[in-house]
Amino acid sequence: MRVLGVDPGLTRCGVGVVDGDLGRPLTMVEVGVIRTASSLPTPERLLLLQTELEDWVARHRPDVVAIERVFADVNVASVMGTAQASAVAMLAAVSRGIPVQMHTPTEVKAAVTGSGRADKTQVAAMVTRLLRLPAPPRPADAADALALAICHIWRGGAQARLDEAVARQQARPSAASPAGTVAPGRVASR
Repeated sequence: MRVLGVDPGLTRCGVGVVDGDLGRPLTMVEVGVIRTASSLPTPERLLLLQTELEDWVARHRPDVVAIERVFADVNVASVMGTAQASAVAMLAAVSRGIPVQMHTPTEVKAAVTGSGRADKTQVAAMVTRLLRLPAPPRPADAADALALAICHIWRGGAQARLDEAVARQQARPSAASPAGTVAPGRVASR
């Protein structure tokens, strides 16, 4: 599975591509940060971000794009820019038919470090270790993007397998139900 992780931001948007699967080693394909100047009008910044994200999607053809879920903050301007960058990342994926999955910062930290309260240094250290990198990715936005991709491979991959198992189970023809019983998911009629 190839995952493009996106740590959305209008000034700095972390992007990272990781290949891997449950029970298999992870491999970093590419990591970077897309930057836009705060002196530019917001629509121009969003267009620059869109162009760069579309390039990443086209170049790496990920199976899924994992984006950090925007959370509430006191700084409304920061939340707005993050939400706008997140929307641009979603559109870059879905316009090419690539599924998008959202993960909260707590989910990502827990998946990568074992603690949902880990700080950025701990996340970067674990990303470095898990991907066998010579040094932590810089800036933190780059490490966070890789952490999102890793989180999705581990959590999203497991969830996809569970969903497939449930779908297979539901698709099986059920054995004749004994008289007077109701099959799961059915309502008895009178």
